[in-house]
Amino acid sequence: MTTFAQHAEQLSTTTLLRFATAGSVDDGKSTLVGRLLHDSKSVLTDQLEAVEHASRNRGQEAPDLALLTDGLRAEREQGITIDVAYRYFATPRRRFILADTPGHVQYTRNMVTGASTAELAVVLVDARNGVVEQTRRHAAVAALLRVPHVVLAVNKMDLVDYAEPVFAAIAEEFTAYAASLGVPEITAIPISALAGDNVVEPSAHMDWYGGPTVLEHLETVPVSHDLTACHARFPVQYVIRPQTAEHPDYRGYAGQIAAGAFRVGEAVTVLPSGRTSTIAGIDALGESVDIAWAPQSVTIRLADDIDVSRGDLIAPADDAPAVTQDVEATVCHVADQPLAVGQRVLLKHTTRTVKAIVKDIPSRLTLDDLSQHPAPGRLVANDIGRVVVRTAEPLALDTYADSRRTGSFLLIDPSDGTTLTAGMAGEAFAAAAAGAGEETAADDTEWDF
Repeated sequence: MTTFAQHAEQLSTTTLLRFATAGSVDDGKSTLVGRLLHDSKSVLTDQLEAVEHASRNRGQEAPDLALLTDGLRAEREQGITIDVAYRYFATPRRRFILADTPGHVQYTRNMVTGASTAELAVVLVDARNGVVEQTRRHAAVAALLRVPHVVLAVNKMDLVDYAEPVFAAIAEEFTAYAASLGVPEITAIPISALAGDNVVEPSAHMDWYGGPTVLEHLETVPVSHDLTACHARFPVQYVIRPQTAEHPDYRGYAGQIAAGAFRVGEAVTVLPSGRTSTIAGIDALGESVDIAWAPQSVTIRLADDIDVSRGDLIAPADDAPAVTQDVEATVCHVADQPLAVGQRVLLKHTTRTVKAIVKDIPSRLTLDDLSQHPAPGRLVANDIGRVVVRTAEPLALDTYADSRRTGSFLLIDPSDGTTLTAGMAGEAFAAAAAGAGEETAADDTEWDF
């Protein structure tokens, strides 16, 4: 019998995979997640009993595994996923953080939340319907968020008699579309989430398929959490000045290292001011250390007494990002209210929030053929498009392709704090990016930067 200590040691030696599920309404996302949890023995007895009880109350003989993730009353009443449901489970080979995202077009914005930190996205397709607009939308979001691995799960194969030609046609269409967006790796798996085919156990009905099951692929797909190889970035969250008798001159800059590693004695630049110094010390968990790396939370002390505030970025002197007030980005609009040219917003980047104006919306992406609708004038909920934003203060912004942490930002309504838009700085897709038009000089007498 495995002891708690042995189990903890086992978990510490396994890798962690963050992944998200997406797909159209009724494609079976929640059922797939429920089947994955159930068949991998990751469901507690009382949870399963609660699901069985709820299923019987709804007149169902077999337990509805979708209820393991659809916990909101509105979700169970409508049989759809509304909010992102996070689940944590583990196998002997790997630990998982799963984000079950909604499929309805109204909640596409929730997928941006679920997939923003994912290393893998599972996109479900109903074998009877094939690739639909929402499938393309989810593939585009995964590509924009630079999710490195995408799994196409062709679900409900039992309803098409497990026909190989049906699966092959869907896989070919989706792979061509996702590849055109620059998705680096696409794996297609035929499944039946309801019957359990190729989810955890291989299917006895599809002997023509020789690839991995969904769980096998999740356990073996290569993932890297080595943020130390990235450009070193440290957004300052808080300035520590005790000014006590014990620490009369202590000045430290606290925060979480977004990427890379920092060492004592290293020459650094503070942005956006551009002032330079060297790291005099690094404090982590109450102790001084010589080196710290992402995603550790630390306090950095500099050799020179320079002006550093919350929102500033500390970076190596020889590898600092460019500072700009003109941000060109691809965005996914997530608010019900539209985003329009000339609109005044707040831009939140890491720990820094500045005033900004939407100077131009050069294009909106048409998902059917990936063409650009020029100069739409505004973006509405769930639209994906290009924007040009002018900020009141300089920002040290990486491109999203270089850093998902320091290349992303939010546009916020200054009147009520509502999140309007999620942005990815730089080019849109890994492949040839959507072209953006010339920046327009939208005039604004109040916020003219």
